[in-house]
Amino acid sequence: MSHHASGPNFGFPRDDARLDMTDLYAFTKPGDPAKSIIVLNVHPSFALNPPGLTTTEPFAPGALYEVKVDTDGDAIADIAYSVLFSSSGDGKQSATMRRIQGVRAAGVGEEGEIIVQQAPVSVGQEALVTKAGDYRFFFGRRSDPFFFDAKGNFNQMQFTGDDFFTDKNVCSIVIELPNSALGSNRVGIWARTLDKTGEGWIQADRGGRPLQAVFLPGEEREAYLNGEPANDDRIIGVFAHELEHSGGYRPEDAVGVARKLLPDILSYNPRGLARFPHNGRTLTDDVVDVFFSMLTNGKVTGDKVGPHGDLLDEFPYLGSPHD
Repeated sequence: MSHHASGPNFGFPRDDARLDMTDLYAFTKPGDPAKSIIVLNVHPSFALNPPGLTTTEPFAPGALYEVKVDTDGDAIADIAYSVLFSSSGDGKQSATMRRIQGVRAAGVGEEGEIIVQQAPVSVGQEALVTKAGDYRFFFGRRSDPFFFDAKGNFNQMQFTGDDFFTDKNVCSIVIELPNSALGSNRVGIWARTLDKTGEGWIQADRGGRPLQAVFLPGEEREAYLNGEPANDDRIIGVFAHELEHSGGYRPEDAVGVARKLLPDILSYNPRGLARFPHNGRTLTDDVVDVFFSMLTNGKVTGDKVGPHGDLLDEFPYLGSPHD
């Protein structure tokens, strides 16, 4: 998957689908180059192990969903956008987002400037959009824009063009913000989810670039999910070993490719053309073809699947959820 089912054995982190991060996107707002769009998708509607639908509650109340922004290239957050969801007695949810800047941005975003409070969470076809100053927000269920022949992947990469995600949903956090709020020209972006326990906050999932977690088996994956981009040098060897095995890379070449993939941060310059893997990621970028071409050293160049046709031309850009 892209980052779907990133927990052990293709399950969910902490056995909670609501904490599972699926994809992160960053691109210039269509028609307005002075603003950017950041999309964090979580909570896939379908589980792989065991197969079946996930819970109908969009987000985990009391958990934190965070977007981190590194403005100076040290893989440590200088700006953070942190969302806390709450549920009312009638089952509806609302979102409060904080913006944290400076040293505190690298920590847990419990405190900071509130930029939107009690914004409604959408669960139906209508996209409930909240505006606050120069920002616009959407929180809620949408059609999953990720496209991939997942069954072909599990069949030894014998792809037939059967898009597993064509009728699947995710829960989305979509932010429209002025480029000035990102702090600099080129930034690094990643996201994470955190669960509140009796012992404090525990990071459940994290990632920036798509499909990275596939490299990491067992305990290595758990350590990665709990880690920080600034410490990703420690898993270069794991990535390189997988590249040697899957792509036949020479050891020194495998290390070189692994260093391009780590730290696990999405590089984005709002003043340039957004296109993965060089600058951000749009909703139509074929990240699977890029990934498998790299993973197999050019032996497999695509899965014969293209972008979904239900994307919108206007905010929040993701299609309406499937029934």
